Amino acid sequence: MTEEPKPKSKRGFASMSPERRSEIARKGGKSVPAAKRSFSQNADLAARAGQKGGRNVAPENRSFSKDSALASMAGAKGGAATKKPGSKEP
Repeated sequence: MTEEPKPKSKRGFASMSPERRSEIARKGGKSVPAAKRSFSQNADLAARAGQKGGRNVAPENRSFSKDSALASMAGAKGGAATKKPGSKEP
């Protein structure tokens, strides 16, 4: 007599629609006043934090350092995402 595994029930965020999850995530971002978002106010602080995080990743796990094409594609994708419609930037 073998028991079949019970299917996992979706609870919490897993049970929500993507729209609802996005709505909740936006509220979290808005809960901190812009003046207190240190990375948005201080680019040098953000850069130093990113460098520190990068140093804490073992070289063999740094995918961009191993694959420059991957890094280039990611940069292009990020650049395309930040361009505003109607901007004169290439």
